[in-house]
Amino acid sequence: MSQGKRRTPEQIINCLREAEVLLSQGLSIPEVCKRLGISPQSYYRYRKEYGGLKVNQAKRLKELEKENSRLRRAVSDLTLDKLILSEAARGNF
Repeated sequence: MSQGKRRTPEQIINCLREAEVLLSQGLSIPEVCKRLGISPQSYYRYRKEYGGLKVNQAKRLKELEKENSRLRRAVSDLTLDKLILSEAARGNF
């Protein structure tokens, strides 16, 4: 399975803007995707995630998702530590 190139949020938003222009010119979605070098699945995924966002909003969204992931890992680690310590305190080790 080959992995396609990763696009930045800015590139994705620019791609969606270009797609809107091409669609307004009467091209079909498969034709637009071919011109942009993306698959229709990628187009729909991009549109779902980034549709209607400005570049700065997309950057902020990605930053928040990254921070949220980091915080979830921290909470998970702390919860595990708490469980281990409570088991040790009860003498069930």
